[in-house]
Amino acid sequence: MKRRKGERLDALKRGHGFGNKIFVEQVWWPLAGHFHGLHPEYEVKDGRGKSYFVDFMWLVGDARIVFEIMDYGSHGTDRTKYRLDLNRELFLQSQDCRVYSIALDELKENPSFILSMLRHILTPYLAAMNGSTGTVERQYDRMERELMRIAIRHNRLIRPKEAARQLELHNLTVIKYCRRLVEKGKFRAVTRGESQRVMYYEYIGTMQSPDLI
Repeated sequence: MKRRKGERLDALKRGHGFGNKIFVEQVWWPLAGHFHGLHPEYEVKDGRGKSYFVDFMWLVGDARIVFEIMDYGSHGTDRTKYRLDLNRELFLQSQDCRVYSIALDELKENPSFILSMLRHILTPYLAAMNGSTGTVERQYDRMERELMRIAIRHNRLIRPKEAARQLELHNLTVIKYCRRLVEKGKFRAVTRGESQRVMYYEYIGTMQSPDLI
């Protein structure tokens, strides 16, 4: 603490907040079972060089995922703080971060709901861990993880045209990545008719498979 000043010092003095502790105990540990890559009170500098701290930053492969625990009372009637919080979220998204805001009241009263939702969202990002070194094995690139995530959110099915429109990519690009996931055993091509034309792909990975946890 002697080496810190300003907001860095304040963050150290505050320590872990009540909501952050609940998130770690009731959601993150049951979900992941480890803390590799998870950084509390992660410092981020905006375009002007000003520092602020997000509740949690999860660095996994080339992905940057932010979890913010939002307390309704912290906003109150302060419109300026409300605006700054939303601006901060937009800035993080502009820096290629995925931002997930979690209501503190929901976290306290129904943590199983938060756990269930994050399990569906984050399954493709929960990479296999090397038991001896604890390092993340990057088995899938960003696009492959994104396609797995889309499939999980759509009842494990993904249609290349719809995914291409959602991701603003060419249809053939999405098909290329879907075929890679077929080769890796994560997708199954579903065909129809004598021509065996592929109609869609099905995600066949399991929530508890060692390559996703």
